Amino acid sequence: MKRCLLSLAVMAALGGCSLIPDYQRPEASVPAAWETGDETAANTDAALIGWKAFFKDPQLQQLISVALENNRDLRVAALNVEANRALYGIQRANIYPQLDVNGSGNRTRMPGDLSASGNSNISSQYMATVGVSWELDLFGRIRSLREQALQEFLASDEARRGVQISLVANVASTYFTWQADQALLDVTQETLDTFEESLKLTSRSYEVGVASSLQLSQARSSVETARVSLAQYRRLVAQDRNALTALLGQAAPRLPEESASLNDKLLADLPVGIPSEVLYQRPDILQAEYQLRAVNASIGAAKAAFFPSISLTGAGGTASSDLDGLFNSGSEYWTFQPSISVPIFRAGALKASLDYAEITKNQQVAQYEGAIQTAFQEVADGLVARDTYVEQLEAQRALLETSENYYNLADRRYRTGIDSYLTLLDAQRQLFSVRQGVVTDRLAQLISEVNLFKALGGGWYEEQAPEDRQPEA
Repeated sequence: MKRCLLSLAVMAALGGCSLIPDYQRPEASVPAAWETGDETAANTDAALIGWKAFFKDPQLQQLISVALENNRDLRVAALNVEANRALYGIQRANIYPQLDVNGSGNRTRMPGDLSASGNSNISSQYMATVGVSWELDLFGRIRSLREQALQEFLASDEARRGVQISLVANVASTYFTWQADQALLDVTQETLDTFEESLKLTSRSYEVGVASSLQLSQARSSVETARVSLAQYRRLVAQDRNALTALLGQAAPRLPEESASLNDKLLADLPVGIPSEVLYQRPDILQAEYQLRAVNASIGAAKAAFFPSISLTGAGGTASSDLDGLFNSGSEYWTFQPSISVPIFRAGALKASLDYAEITKNQQVAQYEGAIQTAFQEVADGLVARDTYVEQLEAQRALLETSENYYNLADRRYRTGIDSYLTLLDAQRQLFSVRQGVVTDRLAQLISEVNLFKALGGGWYEEQAPEDRQPEA
């Protein structure tokens, strides 16, 4: 038995040969720098900024905390990580010997006509054994499967991180949309009040013969148009609350009266590093790379399947026909059963399995490269949006000031009879449109900043990242 164990240990020591191809990270076919701004000089990694530091609105911070606690998609992603952790544990255990302890007993009565002596008899057999089984991983098949399971587990963890980052961004975007639609609802209500006041004035003028029926119809048309918009924004505000409820996993609270305005400083400034540093830290890129490593490991398992499989099985214990004598001297027994399985003919199944693994790797390489290009585009688009939305919003606010002056002047001139109602109507409609434009442009700017934060990999940490995750200066 000792010789058998020694032989087993020697053969195990000779094992460990791996047929996994050397992993080479595919080159990122993207430019080495962004096309806008001087962000390459940034020393701070945006992904290390906590979302509480980026989102300055306390109401939004509270909503994000609730979503991270209750969101069902994030909960599913976390359970997927645990499931892949368990699968990795199974594959990791297969590399070690399997030890079992068994006890059994058997009593048999043999009829006399089946017995050699012609008499019936009762026989008993009792056994207590310790069994060991081990597949010697001489060609790395089990190790390849273990490596594949490990990489799939790491990929699922990055997928969970990606779900959280997306959840933080979605809550922020939905919250800002909710605020913007509420602001548009308020603008529409104020505009409707103005139109209704203008309709009353026009109706009195019509009754005394000053205003025409055309002017009266135009005034009524403006009122009804504003009522249509009012109903639209009421619907959008309710739908925004429903969307926020789905993200939070519970009923969304009412927007408090003291909540931050869209015009406040709601977001922190974001530093942006060079593409190679930014892209390789995104969870979707890391997930794609782990999946590529997993497929690369599966090629090693497919290659190892062409080689013999050697298993060692042994058992030792005691056996006796009497339960009381089970552990007496002389009742010991052992068995040792080595086995080898050599693939001879599988009708091309092994070759097809290897071909499939290699084709899958090529597919994963293409998906990885595609993820890199998509990530670069998202960050580049976010940088362009950040620069241009500032200019657009400034121009829109200047237009708002001009439109307010135009409306005030047109209103005074109409009331004094200098200009027609058509001029006032044009000024009212322009002011309404520009006020809407300011809100929608501000919303677009905020959402673009949120998307840039997400594209840079931000949203994983609540506070500032720990010191061991800080980049070197």
